Amino acid sequence: MKKIIALTLVAAALAVSACNTVSGAGRDVSAAGRAVTTTAEEVKN
Repeated sequence: MKKIIALTLVAAALAVSACNTVSGAGRDVSAAGRAVTTTAEEVKN
């Protein structure tokens, strides 16, 4: 659970710092969601 929270925070920080437009923010949030989903599935298995 701590890994998921840490990765979410890192992904959120990257998303906020990397996006310049609303569409860029959407792509960044989507990428962060995929990262969290992947990590959760790895932890589950």
